[in-house]
Amino acid sequence: MPEALTVRTALDLEVFHRTTVHVYAGENQLERPVRWVHTGEIPDIHRFLSGGEMLLTAGLGMGDTAAPQRAYIRRLAEAGAAVLVVELAGRMFESMPEAVIDEARALGLPLVGLADEIPFAVASAQVHEVLVEQRVRQLITEEATGQAFMDLLLADEDYVGMVGELAKRTGCPVVLEDIAHRMLAYGGASPEGDETVARWDVHSRAIHESHQNLLTGARRTPVSFSDVAACARRPVVLRGESWGWLHLLHGGVQPSTSDLRALERAAAAIAITLLSERESGARSAQRQATLLNRLLLGDITGEKFVGRSLALGQDLRDRQLLVVVTGRTAGERPFGDQDLARVLHDAGWPAVVGDIGDYDMAVVGLRAADEEQAVLDLLAGEGVRGGASRVVTPAGLPLALRQSRNAASVALASAEQGMRRFDDLGALRLLVALSEGPELTRYVEDELGVLLEHDAVSSNPLLPTLRAYLDCNGNKARAADKLFIQRRTLYHRLQRIEEILGLDLSEPDTHQRLQLAVRGHDLLRRPGPRLA
Repeated sequence: MPEALTVRTALDLEVFHRTTVHVYAGENQLERPVRWVHTGEIPDIHRFLSGGEMLLTAGLGMGDTAAPQRAYIRRLAEAGAAVLVVELAGRMFESMPEAVIDEARALGLPLVGLADEIPFAVASAQVHEVLVEQRVRQLITEEATGQAFMDLLLADEDYVGMVGELAKRTGCPVVLEDIAHRMLAYGGASPEGDETVARWDVHSRAIHESHQNLLTGARRTPVSFSDVAACARRPVVLRGESWGWLHLLHGGVQPSTSDLRALERAAAAIAITLLSERESGARSAQRQATLLNRLLLGDITGEKFVGRSLALGQDLRDRQLLVVVTGRTAGERPFGDQDLARVLHDAGWPAVVGDIGDYDMAVVGLRAADEEQAVLDLLAGEGVRGGASRVVTPAGLPLALRQSRNAASVALASAEQGMRRFDDLGALRLLVALSEGPELTRYVEDELGVLLEHDAVSSNPLLPTLRAYLDCNGNKARAADKLFIQRRTLYHRLQRIEEILGLDLSEPDTHQRLQLAVRGHDLLRRPGPRLA
C-alpha cells in the first residue's frame, strides 16, 4: 500500500465493497491524500473540517433544493475536503441531485455515491487503522533514515557518501551543488537524471532561480517551469549562511513525506560534515586522487573512470579528454592539486584532479579538441611546468596517462618554464622510456662518467658549459652569451671538455651522442614523475 492514503485506495477498503460505489465527479482527483475521516449531517459541517477529510454523510444536511445543495458543495471545497461520500439508500436521497453533481464537477471535488447503507463507524475504523499503520511505518522509516545519516557522520563520511545514501533511500537521483551552482556530487544515476545533469546550468539557474524570482515578484525573462515539478531541493546552510543546494530529482512523481524528511536530514548531515571538511579540506580531493590511482593501476577502464567521475560532480561525458601532469621545483611558489583544480574549474573545464605522489594530475574535459592550447596557456600563465597528453576519448585514457607523464618528465627536467606536449618530445620520448630501466644510466655513465667525476671534485664544473654549447647547436658565440662569459673563456672550457672526454666536439656524431647523454642525465637527476 502506498505511503499516502488516497481517495482511490480508501474506496478500495473492505467496507466499501459491501455496496456499489459510483464516482459522480472528480474522477481525475482520486489520488488526493486522505488525512482523516469525518461523518456529519449538519449544513455547516465545513466549520469542523481542516482539510484532507473523507466526509461520510446520508445527505440530511445538504438541503432539498438546488441553491443550498450548491452552497453546501462550495463550502466543502473551500474547506479542503478530500472527497464527499453520500449514502443514496433513501434516508435523504435515492439518487444524486443534479445540482450537487454539477457543482462538484465545476469545483473538482470528488463526489461518490453509495447504493446501500454501510456502517459509517466501521468505515471510519478501517480508514483510521490504515492511517495509524502508515504513520507508524513513516516514523520507523524516518528513525532509520536519521540513524543512517548519524552512522555516516560517526564514520566520518563526506558529502559524496551522504548523497549516495539519500539516493539509495529515496530511489531518486540526487545532486549536491554549491552556491555557485557547481555540481559537486551525483548519486543514484538514471537516464532521466543523466539528462538533467548534462544541462545542469539550465536546471539549476534558469529553472530554479527564475522560478524563485517569479515567486518573489522579481521580473525576469519568462521560462518554462516544467522541470521544477520534477525536483525538490533543500538548502545546505553553514553557520547561518547558504552554502549550496541538495536536489532530489523525483521525475515529477510527488515525493513522499518520508522522502522529503530524508532530504532535510541529508541536507543537515551534509552541513555538519562540511564544517569539519572546511578544516581538513582533503576528503573530496582524496576521492578524486583515489579514482585517478585506480585508473593508473588499470583497475578500471577509461569508460568507467568517466562514469565514476560523474558521481564526484565532474561531468566528463561526451567530451574530449586531456591529461595534464604538473610539478614544482625547489624555490617555486606552491601550486598543489587544489590550486590546479581551482584554476581549471574557474575556467569552466570539468576535471578530476589529484595529488599522485611526486606530482599532480588532472583529467580535463574539453568541449572540443582545439581547447587544448587554451588549457596549456592557462597553466603556463600560472607559472607551473608539466606535460600534456594527446587529446583522447575515454578508451584512450590509459595511454594518455603515460603520454602526459613522459611529457612532464621532460618538462620538469628542463630549466625552462611552461607545459610540454607529448607530440613535441621527439626523440626524448625514447630517453624517457629508457630512464625506467638501467639502460639510460649506463649510457650516461659511458658518455659522461669521466666529466661527472671531474665536476664532482672541481670548483668549476664543466657540464653546464657543455649543456649550453649543445643547446646552442654548437654556436660558440651564442653559448658564451648564454653563459655570460667571454668567448676566450668558452674556448678554453670546450678544449678542456674535449681532453677529458677524448672527443672532438665539432663532429656531428659527437654532438648527437652527447646531446642525448646530457638530456638523459637531466632526466635521471630530476625527482619528477616516474612511470609505473
